[in-house]
Parts: sequence; structure tokens; C-alpha cells
Amino acid sequence: MEYIQIEGARKPVSRLIKGTDYFKHDTYEKAAANLDAFLAIGGTTVDTAHIYCGGESEEVLGQYMQERGNREALVILTKGAHHDQHGPRVNAEAIRSDLMTSLERLQTDFIELYGLHRDDPSVPVGTILEALNEHVEAGRVGAIGASNWTWQRLQEANDYAASHGLTGFTFSSPNLSLAKANEPFWPGCVSADRETLDWHEQTRLPLLSWSSQARGFFTGRFTPEVRDNEDLVRVFYSDDNWERLRRAGELAGQKQTTTIQIALAYVLNQPFPTCALIGAQNREELLSCDEGAKINLTREELNWLDLK
Repeated sequence: MEYIQIEGARKPVSRLIKGTDYFKHDTYEKAAANLDAFLAIGGTTVDTAHIYCGGESEEVLGQYMQERGNREALVILTKGAHHDQHGPRVNAEAIRSDLMTSLERLQTDFIELYGLHRDDPSVPVGTILEALNEHVEAGRVGAIGASNWTWQRLQEANDYAASHGLTGFTFSSPNLSLAKANEPFWPGCVSADRETLDWHEQTRLPLLSWSSQARGFFTGRFTPEVRDNEDLVRVFYSDDNWERLRRAGELAGQKQTTTIQIALAYVLNQPFPTCALIGAQNREELLSCDEGAKINLTREELNWLDLK
């Protein structure tokens, strides 16, 4: 397993990040076995959020760490300030409420990576950063970042932080995958486009990609004729993505690996620090991801896969 450093996190961040959006109390044993297997391949970093499974995801992770006594072996990435039925909640009160609840559920007093789950462009970046810095200074969180923020807002925020002596964002978590999204998977979500990738290459800000394998698009299960997954059809079905899938399969044959491993390698071989959030739910899937993370791709291969 390879690792990156994220300013403020205090521990190495594994380049594969274990997703937990299916962790529930009634499937605790499955979740615990998944985490054991993840640690066995060298994984350290686990992704959760205040809203996942109505809070059960964080609670299951907290229970697991208490039972195993392995809190120090893990890097927690959790997120807060997601909108609710009334609209956006990117404000100091919501950030504090969600964070304190997350700490209680996780049974810890410190979160290595804390991200805002959504943006609210109507709120000035200074107001948001000042609210987050309160928790950095209090020792509740290490690195602060943003999920589903545009690169322009990230740049604006970090410019404000630099000019006001504040801690800025040290990671971003949009969607990045070889398959390019036709539209957001969920309202308010951001997928990395060419400008975003260029900005990350210039700034070297780490990118932690969710849906890094395009939610199964590269498994071989889907074809233009198979249209039983409405969300996948809506977001990823396009002529260009079918050609990317074909090229990934061709390159997989040359490298004696699998198409989905090439898709994962695409994310992890970008010319700036990246991690991939993975949804592997058993040991075999974890091992496949581990093997995919070890594949090296040249800049030329990346460009070819991406139809450049």
C-alpha cells in the first residue's frame, strides 16, 4: 500500500480509502470483517459522513475501533454540513452540531480529515473558514477539506486563509473517474473536469476521489443495451465513455490485469497526489483494488485512456 501526506492529518493517508456508506448495526460483523481485511492490506484511511445510514456508519466505525482497540491505526475522514430538507447548512452552527455528533458516534476526540460535504456558494468563504478554524484550534480536527466544491471556490478559500492567517483546505474530494459524468450523480455533486485536474496539478492539493471506479461501470456488467440501472445510464452512459471502457479493456489485456483495475489505476496515476475511495465489500474485492493500486500508467497511457 502506498500513502500520501495531507497537511494537518498527522498520519500517513492510504491511497485506498475504505468507504463505509453501507455500514449498519444489523450488518456489523460484515463491516468489521471488511475493516480487518482492509487493515491487513495496509489500509489506514476510512471514509464516513454525518449523514451516512442515518448516522449508523459512524456508530459502527466507533464500535469497531472500541472493540478492536485500534483507533491509532486508523485515519478517519468524515464529513458534515450536508443540506437537509430545508436547504443548505454550510454555517457555523451546523458545522459545530454535526462535528460534535460525529465525534460522539465515533467515540473519539479527534478526526484527522474533516470535510464539508457540500458547498453553499452564497456563504462567503471567510465565514466558513473561520468556523472550521475554531475546531482546528480546539484540537478536534486536523486537516480540513471540502467535498463537492469547485476548484474556483477552493482557490478563493485558500487565498482568504493565506491572507488572514488561517488554516486553509488541504484536500478536496470530488468525483474523479475514467468515466466522465454527464450530470451530477446527486444534486450539488462535483466531478473533476479538465480545468479541475489542471488546477490540482498546479497546486498539488491532494484529491480524494469518491466513486473512483464509476460505481461499477468498468466491471463488465454494463453495455449500451443493458439499461437496468437508471442512475448509471443517466450519469455515465455516453459514446465517449463506451470508448474509454473499450480502451481500458485493451490496455488491461496488454498488462495482464482487469478493466476495472485499469480504471482504478487511472485515478491513482494522476500527476498530483490522489487517493481513491473504494466500495469493496469483501476480501476479494479489496485484493483486486490493492492490485489495481500497484499498476503504473504513463502520461501517454492516461491521455489515451481519456481520449486525448
